[in-house]
Amino acid sequence: MSTVFAEYHLFRISDPGGAVTDDIDASLTGLVAADDGSIEILTGIHTGDVSVSFAPHTGEPALAPGQWEEIAEISFHSPTGEVVLHSLTGDGTDPLPLAAGPGDYRLRVAARGRDTAVDTTVETVVEWYRIDCWPAPPQPPALVRTGDRYGADQRAVPRSATRIINHGPQGQAAIEHDILKRAEQDDHT
Repeated sequence: MSTVFAEYHLFRISDPGGAVTDDIDASLTGLVAADDGSIEILTGIHTGDVSVSFAPHTGEPALAPGQWEEIAEISFHSPTGEVVLHSLTGDGTDPLPLAAGPGDYRLRVAARGRDTAVDTTVETVVEWYRIDCWPAPPQPPALVRTGDRYGADQRAVPRSATRIINHGPQGQAAIEHDILKRAEQDDHT
């Protein structure tokens, strides 16, 4: 079990060797999303430490006992086989024992306590997360169990009308150009 510093309602999992997945909107599961090539786990607290436990598996594990309020799954690709847990702006911790080498994996993220101190900064741990990981081909994100109000609120947020286009090496300038171009096309004044 580890603690990680959550800030701006999230902490991340990533591979230092590159992007692990395409962008996935948080409104799909209310618990786990992907942005900037990292997997984001959404927290109820705004800022503070959360407790995280990990369990690697060789195949899909049984669901965690009923103590977990929310459970969601997401696929990712580990280019190096090293996966790190980190805050939004901080450096990663030591590699997690999740990936068994480069390849495709499935993460099952379980959470409890997200309704305890929503939008606050906490001094003690009030949220707990469990991350199970196993080799698996890519699949769409899945919501496995619901039970907290924070997750329901996240799922109720309308998806962004902005399409995400992977521009590879063209980078941010090409993304902004596409957004402006679509905005001009939608302007009927």
